[in-house]
Amino acid sequence: MSGGADPSGAYDDEGYDDRAYDDRAYGDGPGHRDGTGDGDREAGPGSAPEDPARPETPPAGAAGGTDARRARIPLPRAPVEDGGPPPPAAPLVLAHPVLKSLLGAWALAACSAEESAAVDRHLGECGACAEEARRLRTAVGLLRPPETLDPDPSLRTRVLDDCLARRPPRIPVPEWTMPYDAETARLDALLQDIGDADWHAPVRLRWFADGGTAGRRTTVAGTLAHLLAVDGLVAVALGLADPLGEVPAGEPGPAGRTEAYWRSSHLPPTRAVRAPWRAQTHALVRTTAFTGGGDAGRDAGGGRMPVSYGDFALPLRDAMVDRAFECWMHAEDIAEAVAYPYHPPAARHLHRMVDLTARLLPAALAERRRAGKAASDAPRHLVAAGTPGRSLRLEIEGSGGGQWLIPLDSPAAVGSPEHEVAYIALDDVEFCRLAAGRVPPEEAAAGRSGDRQAIRDVLFATASLSRM
Repeated sequence: MSGGADPSGAYDDEGYDDRAYDDRAYGDGPGHRDGTGDGDREAGPGSAPEDPARPETPPAGAAGGTDARRARIPLPRAPVEDGGPPPPAAPLVLAHPVLKSLLGAWALAACSAEESAAVDRHLGECGACAEEARRLRTAVGLLRPPETLDPDPSLRTRVLDDCLARRPPRIPVPEWTMPYDAETARLDALLQDIGDADWHAPVRLRWFADGGTAGRRTTVAGTLAHLLAVDGLVAVALGLADPLGEVPAGEPGPAGRTEAYWRSSHLPPTRAVRAPWRAQTHALVRTTAFTGGGDAGRDAGGGRMPVSYGDFALPLRDAMVDRAFECWMHAEDIAEAVAYPYHPPAARHLHRMVDLTARLLPAALAERRRAGKAASDAPRHLVAAGTPGRSLRLEIEGSGGGQWLIPLDSPAAVGSPEHEVAYIALDDVEFCRLAAGRVPPEEAAAGRSGDRQAIRDVLFATASLSRM
């Protein structure tokens, strides 16, 4: 009861008089003549006769008078006009030709709720329409492939470019370091998204060998340890700390350093390797900014610093692009192991990787000739250094592509369109995967024309650039 407390305690919380429902009201109490419950009072001495014309006066404070003391009858529900819930709408009934004409809009999710419900009911009854609806829904899926929720890989580069255009850095990062900076940041974002168990997911490191594809089994954490150890080659060249520390490497190259790092760990690598790897990537970017950033003179001097890979060396500017290339490839290996979507690098970074690979091909061809792995019947024309010689035109399609003339007979020769004897066309990502040993040279989807032996030598030389 909301009006106030009842001092007699005769009314409950809803304002009803509990005394109207005691035993006497139903004829079962001592004040009745019998137990029949007819409600007739027994006249006693001193009792006044009841006046049928005068209603019984309710107690003070009671609301509703006599009606409140009678049976508790619930109030009727509010009608629809007063704001009550509307009755359920009748299902939409459409003829078969109309429902069939709605199948296209239904497949595109362009029907109203009532039309969709009518089509759904019809598809459960009509097999021909159900088959047509299935074909239409499949076609709709082909019109627009599902979009990933991950940001575009070039988004970070665009945001940084916009920021730097508004406020140039005091010490700029060299252009040839930016691919490494971007790829390590993308891999680190992937590593932040995976769980503890994913760090032990199996990964197979792959590269090309003369007998086919070679490999080494490890884990996600072991792959990151491999990147840490090989990036240490650049760190040592820049005067930074070697991640191997005092651990002796059997061979000074990438494979020897990786095996030495794995052996030095008492337990298999875990996610704890991420912290030193990320710290080293930051140190490399920061140090190359001081070493090779700024004006053209500093860029030229710092970028030419040699970085030894054991049996060969690269200038610092090329070594940083090489490390970005390997970071991308191993990030794809990790993403495949943990079922994570991963995209190729930004176009301008991908172009630098393609350009480095194309520039390394003349030396790779010469190395295969020295090892007796080149085509035996391929004609060779020795030319003086710096003069044009037989060339292959390499056309790389895609946003990171371009065209290169590859000298075939000597790394010191100059590619010339007048001496072109063969032509190869490849997609930019396919070309990079071929150079990383992910695609066998026999299976590379390449458009080709001209000297078949020259084409074969170039494809195999590209695959031979891969390593552990």
